[in-house]
Amino acid sequence: MKKKWIISADSGFDLTPEIKEKYDIRSQNIWVILGERSGKDCEFTQKELYDYADSTGKLPQTGALSPAVYEETFKEFLEEAESVIHISLSSHISSCNQNATIAASELENVYVIDSKNLSTGFGHLVFKACELLESGMEVKDVVAAIENTVDRVDTSFVLNTLEYMKKGGRCSTVAALGANLLKLKPCIEVKDGKMGVCKKYRGNLADVLKQYVDERLADLESIERHRIFITHSGIAPEIESAVYEQVKAKNYFEEIIITHASSTIATHCGPNCLGVLFIKK
Repeated sequence: MKKKWIISADSGFDLTPEIKEKYDIRSQNIWVILGERSGKDCEFTQKELYDYADSTGKLPQTGALSPAVYEETFKEFLEEAESVIHISLSSHISSCNQNATIAASELENVYVIDSKNLSTGFGHLVFKACELLESGMEVKDVVAAIENTVDRVDTSFVLNTLEYMKKGGRCSTVAALGANLLKLKPCIEVKDGKMGVCKKYRGNLADVLKQYVDERLADLESIERHRIFITHSGIAPEIESAVYEQVKAKNYFEEIIITHASSTIATHCGPNCLGVLFIKK
């Protein structure tokens, strides 16, 4: 007997292994290339990515799956389930959404949603879709509910260095040099599926993150209480713990989940990057 549904998502949604296993979320692993080495997103550690970038001065390359691969995968899923919901990385950041949409156009009961987001901003939508489906909501209604949530996801993160953004062509050498000289730590925000600098902090990372968290959570009543993610690309345990305790002290969120950035995300933000990600009411 077939399952009613399968949830699929491009790698980079950064949910924990436990959450992925609980809902049997099928991760479509983006390709990562480190010089002569290549493999799936899940096959590289953050340290391997950073060691490669530091030793070569180049970023690892990432590559979306082709429409043919998505189509083959979706067909396999339809042998297991009646319907498939696939949630993709922002169409402004990757060609994953375009390729998955092309593949789905050849099939019935495959729904592709553009998250307009990345990391656990995107993960919020995947998690919510799983919960709604588990509650018994019909697939088409879940698709509509997730599409209506897309623009309410609040994604931001503080960079400790602009070097990785510079290497990836996402900021100029002049901007990176200026930030380094002034010891600035930019806050990157995702708006309409695109990344942009919303603020620049100055100071040591621990102090900056304290200020950043307080500012992002200043208007708690405008945020859904259900869940917040703290996601980072490799950071000192004491800083991770301090941010968690700071969020917990708000006595507002029902669930606080710490996750680590995948290779796809960590490649571009570099080490010691951290964000708090939530959904607005």
